[in-house]
Amino acid sequence: MSVKEKRTPPTTILLLWKAGGFSAMGLGFIGIPLPLFPTVPFLLLAIYCFSKGSPQMFRRIMENKYLGPPLRDYREQRGVRLPVKLFSISFLWVSVLSSVIFFVGVWWVRLLLICIAAAVTIHITSLKTLRQKD
Repeated sequence: MSVKEKRTPPTTILLLWKAGGFSAMGLGFIGIPLPLFPTVPFLLLAIYCFSKGSPQMFRRIMENKYLGPPLRDYREQRGVRLPVKLFSISFLWVSVLSSVIFFVGVWWVRLLLICIAAAVTIHITSLKTLRQKD
């Protein structure tokens, strides 16, 4: 077999990649309504797994009307568009503050939630901001 020939992985390996992709995608979707549960890292993991085990699912996610553009931006250009940043930070703080005010009664848990939200905000703002033409 020459170096340029690509070997097809065994079916078991492909199934493991698919299972990893679906698991990560499920966790990513759970993170959409839950504050401080990460969505994007799980979706990035899902597209990585699907790129290895299911080109069809990889294509479906990357061509999705809502998920595709931000994932492509992050994956290809290592950046995020300004509206996505603003929405993410706004949704994060509305979720965290409503949890702190209405649902969490323990002071150190409140402090922990606020510190995590601050760290996530710093991370999001540190990402490269893409312009519309990028």
